[in-house]
Parts: sequence; C-alpha cells; structure tokens
Amino acid sequence: MHFDVFNGDADGIIALVQLRLAEPKQTKLITGVKRDIALVEKVSIEQAMSATILDISMEKNITSLTQLLNNEVDVFYVDHHRAGDIPQTDKLRAIIDTDANTCTSLLVNTHLNHQYVNWAITAAYGDNMLASAEALAEQVGLSQFEKSQLKALGIYINYNGYGRSVNDLHVAPDQLYLKLLQYENPLALVAEPNSVFHQLENAYNQDMEKAISAQILADNKQCKAVVLPDEAWARRVSGVFGNELANQSPDKANIVFTINTDGSYTVSLRAPLNNKQGAGDICAEFPTGGGRAAAAGVNKLPAEMINAFIKAVAQYYA
Repeated sequence: MHFDVFNGDADGIIALVQLRLAEPKQTKLITGVKRDIALVEKVSIEQAMSATILDISMEKNITSLTQLLNNEVDVFYVDHHRAGDIPQTDKLRAIIDTDANTCTSLLVNTHLNHQYVNWAITAAYGDNMLASAEALAEQVGLSQFEKSQLKALGIYINYNGYGRSVNDLHVAPDQLYLKLLQYENPLALVAEPNSVFHQLENAYNQDMEKAISAQILADNKQCKAVVLPDEAWARRVSGVFGNELANQSPDKANIVFTINTDGSYTVSLRAPLNNKQGAGDICAEFPTGGGRAAAAGVNKLPAEMINAFIKAVAQYYA
C-alpha cells in the first residue's frame, strides 16, 4: 500500500494535488489540522510499501521516518521546514529547501516542470509567500484578476487548516484534498458557483470580521501582539489573521495568541515580511515551539510566559 502523508494547510494539500494530478494512484491519506505534524508515526509499517511525505518537518518525524526506511519502505519527502540530519539511504528521495521564500508546493512545481503551476501559485499565496507567488504568476502571464482569484483561494484553503482538532474545521483536510483534486486548474474551481471556494469564502469573511476586534497586548516598533478567545472561530483565523497583520505592517513581527481550554496559549508568530528570519528560532526557545524562519508557533505556551515571549520577539528584531 502507498501512503500519502501531508500537512492539512494550503501548502501540504496543494503539493499533493499537484503530484496526484501528475501521477494518479490509489493511496491511504494521512493528514490533520495544520499543527498536527507528528503524522509519519501513523503510517502502518506492516502495510506500507512506499510513502510520499509533504510539508512536515523531517526533524520532528525522524524516529518514525527511520523506522519506515529500516523496514525497506520507499519514501519521497518534500518539505521546506527544518530537516535536521537527512538519512543517507537509497530508500529515501528527499527534496528539502528551507529558504524563507519557498514552500513545498513550489518545490513540487519545479519537480513537475511547472505542469500544474496555477496550483503552485495558489499554495504560495496561501502560505503568505506573496513575492514568490507574484513572481511566478507574472512569469506565466496571469492577469491581475486571475492572481486575485488564486490568492483568495490559497488564503481560504490555508484558513481551513487551523483548529484544535478537525472538528473546528469547515472541511476535513483529506476531504478538501479530494475536492481540489477534481480540478486541473484552480481557476475552474473558483469559477464554479457552488464550489468549496465559495463555502470557505463565506466562512472566512465571517470569522475575520470577528478577529478585527482582537485585544492588543503590545504594539511597538518591533512587534504587534494580539490575543483571541478560546473559540472555534478564533482558532480558525489564528494563522491567516497573523498573515494579514504581517502584510499590513511588513517591518514588524506579528504575534497572535489564542487561549486554550487549559489556560495556556497557542501562538502564531510571523517574522517581519521585510526580514523573514528568526521566527522558528524564537519559538524553539519555548516549550512546544518550533517552525520555520518566516513563520512559526508554540502549541501550548504557559500564560506566565506571555510577556517573556513578547519581550524575546521585540529583542530579536530590535
């Protein structure tokens, strides 16, 4: 059996859409909410002959990956997060690039020789790689209207990935993937009146309207920090709201704290768009934290560490 393992955000889902449009096959899907990245351990060693793993940190999954490789499972791994030491074996084919201006779908696009480039552009927009998305869109000659459509679709798919569990999401990531896979060109999806694009658009607009009144904890030259309540809508917008704040203030780092049921906080940190580095290193200094240079987070930050986190961000970008 072949397993497709992928992050439940726009980048992970769309990377797989491109690959399976190019190479259709019957597979077992393994995914989850965006922050559920310990996915490789869910692959059945007894059943797996091969696996494709997309948009989740190799470093965070190295124990499970090593077990697969030791059991003669062929693995194709594409990602842009921290990888750590990449196993050296002919059972692993890895495309890893941690550059702050690329994402998994863009890496897959290059691998496929731009076969489904509009999907890659959509994912880059969704992952807030705006400069990379615009450059690729210009390269293939998309109009301003087409770019705006793909940008909206990417944002909505990414928005759908955030939540404490799949129950918080509007569409489970594996089901969303199957819906998207029906379209070789995402512009056709957007043009369809009753497609999932319009479902997510309506939900996104309703949730973001609530986020506008978020409480501001700090707003200085280095960073802005806001807090959202322990509600499903807040968990859904935590990432895309952080991206929106980053786009509004490209010289600042932006932090979105979302209250968890136990009183701790889920944290989304966006490095300044004009200085896309450091976010992953900052978050890694705190319990349950990690990520990449431009965008990172903490799953359960103790309440007493909020001020320390804001201070660490402000000092880093001072």
